[in-house]
Amino acid sequence: MQPKDRKKYKMEFKKELESFTGKLKRYVSTENGDWAIKGFIDVYKNIYTISSDTKIVSKILEIHIFPQIVQFAESIGFNIVLAEKQNWYPDLTFIRKDDEDVKFAVDIKTTVRRNDKTAGFTLGSHGGYFKEREKSKNIQFPYNHYLGHYCIGIIYTRADSLDSLSEIQSFQVQELQEEFDLLSKKSSERQVTTIKNLKSITSVIKDFDFFAAEKWKIASDKQGSGNTANIGSILDIQDLKNENGVFSKLGEEWFDEYWMNYGSATMMKNGKPTKITTLKDFLEFKGRTDLWSKIVSKSSNKKEK
Repeated sequence: MQPKDRKKYKMEFKKELESFTGKLKRYVSTENGDWAIKGFIDVYKNIYTISSDTKIVSKILEIHIFPQIVQFAESIGFNIVLAEKQNWYPDLTFIRKDDEDVKFAVDIKTTVRRNDKTAGFTLGSHGGYFKEREKSKNIQFPYNHYLGHYCIGIIYTRADSLDSLSEIQSFQVQELQEEFDLLSKKSSERQVTTIKNLKSITSVIKDFDFFAAEKWKIASDKQGSGNTANIGSILDIQDLKNENGVFSKLGEEWFDEYWMNYGSATMMKNGKPTKITTLKDFLEFKGRTDLWSKIVSKSSNKKEK
């Protein structure tokens, strides 16, 4: 594919993805900003609240927005291929219906807001398929077959309640009962609380921020976790939404080269061979200290997903 065509397809897709993510907040929220998901229901119409554990919340959020994603793909002329296995990259592969060479990788990244200004994600592996870009181990299609790699970022605030399975509550909602006779009380040993309507149940998360970003533009130069080979994101929420990551002024080629060599390239420091784990050191190692001024200084080393 010609570079100009690749650029054109990427610009079109990114524009559509940004427009789409801008609509998701209204879809998942009530009018006061709470998550529209209140819990899950059994055949007796009991509502069980969910834990605010990040893994549980992330999975339910993905399920919640998935119908919207399918509609979005259809509206812009793409098919979606889901990752065949849970640990494969990416979550979603968008393939243009009239040209299967046009593929985009999209990961859904969710994280809890740490405070008013910061949050962080992991952005996928910097080993395996990231280095060997024509191989298909742990990735739906070889890395190089994608024209671009994107994230749908979801940031939320956790409500001050329900952070363990033992705190899950059960409700019976009058507005769901055809004949309010407490039929379900005999179905469970849990205490069932009766309330008038679903909105009376406290949502476990609230105050959503959605954004779309190209992965390399929101990356930091630190790993997202200590024991796995994951790329960490920057932390500042506004910088995440504005794609103002550490590499954003250097370009994707430097992002690729840095992370392909992360922790394996070495340089002499204080007379000792030292593994390179900062972008500043890497540019020095490459003899490009003239590019230090293009390093965006905010970086992170933490994650959630």
